[in-house]
Amino acid sequence: MREPEKLTKEIEAMIRVDQAGEFGATCIYAGQLAVLKSSTITPTLQHMAEQEQEHLKTFNDLCVVHGVQPTILQPFWHVGGFMMGAVTALMGEKAAHACTIAVEEVIADHYQNQLDRLGLREPELKAVITKFRDEELQHKEHAEHEGGRDAPAYQAITSVVKRITKTAIWLSERI
Repeated sequence: MREPEKLTKEIEAMIRVDQAGEFGATCIYAGQLAVLKSSTITPTLQHMAEQEQEHLKTFNDLCVVHGVQPTILQPFWHVGGFMMGAVTALMGEKAAHACTIAVEEVIADHYQNQLDRLGLREPELKAVITKFRDEELQHKEHAEHEGGRDAPAYQAITSVVKRITKTAIWLSERI
């Protein structure tokens, strides 16, 4: 078996931050599902959570294969993600969807930025990021279709969620 090539610091940071983001996403859905366990949107949340678990497994595997150390901030992302999911779910189904819209919009932009930076490098990583970006956009579109933009305090919810998500990305790329 051929040993993987040494990754650049930029590629290591991409894998680390993407692993952290997918970990956070699983925690957000866990928080939402804990609150909305018998809601009409539970099956949809469960489906999206399962996709996020698949994304997380993929990035966990990439971390192992390439010796990338996950962010040391994961305990914070665990608690923060769960709380973000639970709090928005406590505000109602539409607020939970508003959270999904905000997170997935930031993540899709983040993934697109990574794809642009990769150019022709790392075709396997690009394929993974492309697939996951597309699935994140499907989550966003579904949340919009389900009325997430009609949530009470939509602008406030999405502004706060986007700011937290962008901060988590910035920190996870570096720590």
